[in-house]
Amino acid sequence: MPRHVAKPVATRSTAAPEEQLAYLRGCSQDQARSFVRDYDWSGDPRRVLGWVMAQKFMDLGTALTVFLNGQPHRFNYMPKRDIPEELAGAALMLDSICLRLNSGFYLVWPDQDVEDRPRILRWLETQSEDRREGRQGRYILDERIVATLLDNQLRLDRNAETAVYHQSRSLLRDLFSPVLELGVSRRMLRFHPPQEDPNDDLTNLRY
Repeated sequence: MPRHVAKPVATRSTAAPEEQLAYLRGCSQDQARSFVRDYDWSGDPRRVLGWVMAQKFMDLGTALTVFLNGQPHRFNYMPKRDIPEELAGAALMLDSICLRLNSGFYLVWPDQDVEDRPRILRWLETQSEDRREGRQGRYILDERIVATLLDNQLRLDRNAETAVYHQSRSLLRDLFSPVLELGVSRRMLRFHPPQEDPNDDLTNLRY
């Protein structure tokens, strides 16, 4: 009787995009954030990162780490027409993440640490140097938005204010939906619960 030899299982980082997406749609939010922090940018990342980076559970710190992992300096001063075809997908994905970063889409979750502070600061220092020298790169991060992470501007003061998280998912969503549509300060948006519905995302955003 022939023996059935198990096929080697690909790791999540080397799995096909459809397998990676299946994993991301079924894993926890913490697992998804951990996955994208270690994502391999060597191929075209748009199919996988294009979906997961449009999810509302992605926080600002994770988004900045993913952005910097994509090595945006490779394309920062390169004319778009000169970008090699095999790298065009990575450049466009960086465009998309940068757009969401600067629009305020990614929020700071209360009490989350900054894991990539040195790299973020180096990028902002380069931006400042470019500004002084009259040079402009392709990817310019909004320092005011990044400061909400670096300076802990949205960190909860538990002695001064209280908030209720996830006690009633549907009720909180009903309460916040008109606020999110009209637009309010980021101080209020920090209490918006993470998105859990995989169908409720911004993957229709064109980039």
